[in-house]
Amino acid sequence: MGMRKSLILLAGLSASAGTAQAQSSVTLYGVLDTPIEYVNNIASGPPTVNPVTGTITQQPGGKRFSLQTTGGMVGSRWGLRGAEDLGGGVQALFVLESGFGADDGKSQQGARLFGRQAYVGLRSAQFGALTFGRQYTSIFDAFSNFGPLTLAPLYEPLVTQLGSNFREDNTAKYTGVFGGLTVVAHWSFGAGVGALATAPLASGGAGESAGHIRDNSAYGASLMYASGPFGVAIGYDQWNPAFTAGNSGSARKAIAAASYVVGPVKLFAGYRWGQNKDAPGNTLVRDDYYWVGAKYDATSALSLSLGYYYDDLKTVRLGSAAPAVNPANPWQISFTTDYNLSKRTDVYFTTAYSRNAGLNFDTSANGFANGYFLAQGSISQYGAAVGIRHRF
Repeated sequence: MGMRKSLILLAGLSASAGTAQAQSSVTLYGVLDTPIEYVNNIASGPPTVNPVTGTITQQPGGKRFSLQTTGGMVGSRWGLRGAEDLGGGVQALFVLESGFGADDGKSQQGARLFGRQAYVGLRSAQFGALTFGRQYTSIFDAFSNFGPLTLAPLYEPLVTQLGSNFREDNTAKYTGVFGGLTVVAHWSFGAGVGALATAPLASGGAGESAGHIRDNSAYGASLMYASGPFGVAIGYDQWNPAFTAGNSGSARKAIAAASYVVGPVKLFAGYRWGQNKDAPGNTLVRDDYYWVGAKYDATSALSLSLGYYYDDLKTVRLGSAAPAVNPANPWQISFTTDYNLSKRTDVYFTTAYSRNAGLNFDTSANGFANGYFLAQGSISQYGAAVGIRHRF
């Protein structure tokens, strides 16, 4: 990621162990991304929800200008990445990555020190990698390159597409690359607290409780294939949040996407099936989510991206006792233009308009997870931002 500072260490074994040597490297890296954003029809706070009647009461609001803490094209972060050559084509590796708000310097991801990623593992040139710790899910890895805006915080509906659990604690993960085919699979013993959780989860979402292996566990797998201008990916993800020990529901997603490059244009299309159930088996959310888009590299420095997103909400229930409803289907159109001032620094303008939801599909279907709460009496929202991004 741009220019990096590298520390190279050469460790010689003792004379009795021979003259073999192992090479290690540690890289410090990061990115700061800070946009100034304008949003209309945004409420002063989250709506209140009656869990029995399912009634949603929106809060009053209006226009807002702000220095965004979540980042524009990417979230701000710094990290350490390292590898040690163990011989025979095998490496030990680790990643520690911390997310923060560039506007105030505070840690993100629930104020964790390394909330974005924290894992260690082994990698074989022939057989792939096994890693253990806090990591991205399999479908996040598979589909991060199949979104028109590359899953930008402003404005691509990341939570709706991949789930609020797209990072998971306590995870064992396999990644293998075999020519044009990439295989990813993971299992989490306890995924942690996700934004879909509307009440405290058992054991703080950690799972790993005796006699309840399913509680807050998660798993998934994905396949990606690339050949010339064509790319395709399929994947499945499941999270089993438990609000009390031994009482877990499920959040399931199956997804497929494709991309195709024609000259300076890259085209995207995708579909995601979703179903969330509570512990007794009541369907809380059932939806079909679609997206299409394109990215155009106008010059070596200038790129333009356009995306359209549509969520077909078939069933939404705001609590086990609430009635099932079929709300108006939200849709959003997003546009970004990005200009590289250098290999490490770029400036951008991004804008989006949503209907029947706050921006990034901030609705009851994803637990109002994105913070773009619609103001009282509003059914649409518009946002625009200008920002600067610097990599190191």
